[in-house]
Amino acid sequence: MDTRQVLLVDAFTDEPMSGNPAGVVPDAAGLDGEQMGAIAAELGASETAFLLGSDEADRRVRYFTPATEVDLCGHATIASHAALFERGDIAAGEHSLETNVGTLTVTVEDDGTVWMTQDHPEISRVDASHDEVAAALGVDVAALEDVGADLPLAQSSTGLPFLMVPVNFIDHLRALDPDMAAIEALTEAVDATGVYAFTFDTLDRDATLHGRMFAPGAGVPEDPVTGTASGAAGAYLREYDAFDSLPDEMVFEQGHFVDRPGRVRVRVGAGVEVGGRAVTTLDGDLVVPESADDEIVEA
Repeated sequence: MDTRQVLLVDAFTDEPMSGNPAGVVPDAAGLDGEQMGAIAAELGASETAFLLGSDEADRRVRYFTPATEVDLCGHATIASHAALFERGDIAAGEHSLETNVGTLTVTVEDDGTVWMTQDHPEISRVDASHDEVAAALGVDVAALEDVGADLPLAQSSTGLPFLMVPVNFIDHLRALDPDMAAIEALTEAVDATGVYAFTFDTLDRDATLHGRMFAPGAGVPEDPVTGTASGAAGAYLREYDAFDSLPDEMVFEQGHFVDRPGRVRVRVGAGVEVGGRAVTTLDGDLVVPESADDEIVEA
């Protein structure tokens, strides 16, 4: 019977039971995609990171939601490297990580803060109306049009594509009543993983914006705190000149309206980096289901 150590690690926070929980399998050698998917579904986190050996980098990772494999995940990257550092498996410094979108750099600071360099930004306006997006999010269209003149609806990707939707006030962001079927159809139409709605009206004075992210098509109705979407949002803010002078570092708050508050640090310069802390909340062993390949009988 094959068992593997599995962790639940809360990312973008230093408080347990907050931020975004990620599953982490520190040694996923020998597991196939079907087994990884089953483990991710059992853990129930929005994403689980499966760490593997690599010929091209310090390690390879595959990310699974409870429903599907995804190419990149910010919070699971932060969580997995914070856990490895906490266990003494890696030291502070730079580490290379092979993902489905290429090899990325992950930097661990002495205090356990983890920074992830994301992919080169790709940003483009989408063929979607404010009326259509407002209906999917369950908000009055005026809440979007109020800021839409300066900040358009656009797809932004630093490894995963998200539909960026500026909202005027936090009360409107808080009151979103998303139609998940409509959001899934919308994201399919604009070729995005999810919808990232945000406002510059924040709860904490030092925060740059407050975001919410919905990705029902990937099996994540609402993600508490999203690293990949935060990086994409940072690139979007630079692309459309949201500030007279882009801050050297921004703080994006998220998760408060699903009782999982967290903070993502974002730097947009020569590259896009997202960073944060993480804390392990569960450490145990899980029995791995047999691979479908093991059931094949050859004559």
